[in-house]
Amino acid sequence: MGKEIERKFLVKGDYNEFVTKKTRITQGYLSSVPERTVRVRIKGDKGFLTIKGIGSKSGASRFEWENQIPVSEANELLQICEPGVIDKTRYIVPEAGGLKYEVDEFYGENEGLTVAEIELPAENHPFKKPGWLGEEVTGDVRFYNSMLMKNPFKSW
Repeated sequence: MGKEIERKFLVKGDYNEFVTKKTRITQGYLSSVPERTVRVRIKGDKGFLTIKGIGSKSGASRFEWENQIPVSEANELLQICEPGVIDKTRYIVPEAGGLKYEVDEFYGENEGLTVAEIELPAENHPFKKPGWLGEEVTGDVRFYNSMLMKNPFKSW
């Protein structure tokens, strides 16, 4: 069992020259209650089932369990997910000290929204904030993928 510690930011500038990898992601939620989300994801040619617990007071850390599942099973599970599938491309931008930003560019009802997350070994771990990062939205539930499926960015 693991703990996810990450900070989330809006993207205000061009990060494309720093991208080393990109992957299309489709995901849905079997459960999207704040105390526990159960996510089904197809990331490239792999399927995943992820369970996340309620976040810390800061919103930066929470319990996370993830296992790979066959893509055929992920496709079947997506058929019974709550309404509002998330469609996005994830871009990887390496940073100093082995850290990396995951920049998500959303499509469909969330088109126009681009956010960057950096996973950290501890909540107080220092990290570089490149110039293309905008406002920090860590802990702002509107930017959780499980909330974007219920209240898409285009409806704000």
